[in-house]
Amino acid sequence: MAPGASQVSIRDLTVAYSGRDGRLVALERISLEVEAGEFVCLVGPSGCGKSTLLRVVAGLAGHESGTVEIRANRPGRPATAMVFQEHALLPWRTVLDNVVFGPENRGVPRAEREAQARRMLDLVGLRAFARAYPHQLSGGMKQRVGIARALANDPEVLLMDEPLAALDAQTRVILQEELLRLWAELGVTVIYVTHSLEEALLLGDRVVVLTARPGRVKRVFPVPLGRPRGLEARALPEFGALVDTIWAELREEVLESAEAERRVPPS
Repeated sequence: MAPGASQVSIRDLTVAYSGRDGRLVALERISLEVEAGEFVCLVGPSGCGKSTLLRVVAGLAGHESGTVEIRANRPGRPATAMVFQEHALLPWRTVLDNVVFGPENRGVPRAEREAQARRMLDLVGLRAFARAYPHQLSGGMKQRVGIARALANDPEVLLMDEPLAALDAQTRVILQEELLRLWAELGVTVIYVTHSLEEALLLGDRVVVLTARPGRVKRVFPVPLGRPRGLEARALPEFGALVDTIWAELREEVLESAEAERRVPPS
């Protein structure tokens, strides 16, 4: 795929659900182009459909109208892999067996899938724990396994739904650095959901602000901070200015979302 070509094309996407109170629109006419190798962060108020958008792109949820297209670089390579906020590891399988789970289900030969899994464990610094079980790991280590498991599928697009939100602040900082390193090394396209503007600016090439429900693209902010980018970027004046600018856009939506919740009558 040529540099700058769209890897993911989302066009006029609307997602709606039927409930006892009628039709609920989660996302409305979302359009977004994500380039190959780009790291795009989605921010928005709670309930605006960020996670729903990832699930639609992953093929885990349907949509009412519009299209999602993922352009492939290599035939046979999985289109997407997803990393959730909760690691969702299988407790009866070892770390290595969790990481090989996807390739195993796709019928990849054992030697090949284990070699790929060990490479991913090397990348996330957990090779020594290949035979450990999830209950023997810290929260940060479990999330590293979840990331390795997604990467072991060699996806075109990595979808990450607040993967660091449940971690303590120190572990979160370490894994932010690890994510930047992994992304730079592997060159995978990433769509990343977060509630943290600082995290979005540290990781992303662009930050997409979604409105309160129904979620729509309100504004897209390029992040002109250069690469490689480390934690020191947070000390730059332009970093703080961008946080303030994006928050000014997002604050309106957070307030609108809170007001909408207050207007909902109790069931």
